[in-house]
Amino acid sequence: MGSDLMRAWAVSGDDRLLEPLERPVPEPDPGEVLIRVEACAVCRTDLHLAEGDLPARKPLTTPGHEVVGRVVSGPRRGERVGVAWLRSTCGRCRYCLRGDENLCPYSTYTGWDADGGYAEYLTARPDYVYPLPEDVPAERLAPLLCAGIIGYRALLRCDLPEGGRLGIYGFGASAHLTAQAAIAQGATVHVVTRAAAARTLALELGAASATADEPPEPLDAAILFAPVGTLVPPALEALDRGGTLAVAGIHLTDIPVLNYERHLFQERTLRSVTANTRADGRAYLRQAIAHPPEVTTTPYPFEAADRALADLAGDRVRGAAVLLLS
Repeated sequence: MGSDLMRAWAVSGDDRLLEPLERPVPEPDPGEVLIRVEACAVCRTDLHLAEGDLPARKPLTTPGHEVVGRVVSGPRRGERVGVAWLRSTCGRCRYCLRGDENLCPYSTYTGWDADGGYAEYLTARPDYVYPLPEDVPAERLAPLLCAGIIGYRALLRCDLPEGGRLGIYGFGASAHLTAQAAIAQGATVHVVTRAAAARTLALELGAASATADEPPEPLDAAILFAPVGTLVPPALEALDRGGTLAVAGIHLTDIPVLNYERHLFQERTLRSVTANTRADGRAYLRQAIAHPPEVTTTPYPFEAADRALADLAGDRVRGAAVLLLS
C-alpha cells in the first residue's frame, strides 16, 4: 500500500499554518498497525506546532493526535480505535517502571515525532491505541482522545476536594469536558475566559459563573487551560488556603514574577500537567463512554483543516473543532 498516495496536511514552517499535500500511504513498522482516519479533532498543541511555539521534530510534520479510525492492516484489523497524543514509551526507565510513563524521557508523540491524523491514514502501535464503540459518531469521540484525557489528568492533578470550588481559566475543547466531569462529581465550577461565546457555553453546561475577570469566591482548586502565563498570578491569588493550580498545556507564555505572600503562602501549590498515561486514557474513556458528556463540536471538512486551525487561533471555535473525512 506504500506506493499509493493519500491526502494530508503538513506544518509548512512559513507564514501559512498548514499546507495541503499528497504523500505515500505510510508503511507500518514491525509491530505497528495502519489506520484509516474517520475524524481528527483539532488541538491547541497542533496550533503551537504550526506557529512554532512547539519546535518541529521533523520537516513537514502532519499534526493531529485525537484520531478516530479503523485498523486496516496488522493486529486488530477491522477494529475501530482511537489514537491519542502518547505514541510510545521505553517501558524500562524509572518513570515507566513506577507507573509514570508520561514522564518517560524516551516518549514519542503522535503528530509531533510521527505524522498524525490530519491525513487519510496514519500508523500507530496497537498497545497505544484505545478501542472505541461502533455506535458513537466519530465527531463526538475524537475530542475525548486528548481534550478529554488531558482534562481528566488535570482534574486529578489539581487535587479538587469533594464538593469543592473549581476555577477553570480558558474554556475550549478540554475545559468544556473537564467542567462537566467536575460538576458530575459535585463541584462548583467558576469559569474565567475572555470569549463571550465560551462564557455562554460554560453556563449552558452548568457552571456556577462565567466571567472575563475573576471568580466570585475563593477557589479550592483551579486549572489553567489558556496558554497564557500572565494568568498564573491571578489564578494563584484566587485560590483559598491549601488550593492547587494545575497548568494543563504543553506550552505556556512566560509567567510574571510571583509574590510569595500573595501567590504561594498558606500552602498554595502550582503544578504542571505533562501528557498522560495510558491508564489515564483507559480510565477516562471508560467513564466517558459509560456516561457520555455533552461534546460540543464545530465540524470542518478535511479540506478546511487550515481554516479550522486559524479559527482556533482566533477564538472562533465553539467547543472542539473536528476534521471529518469522507
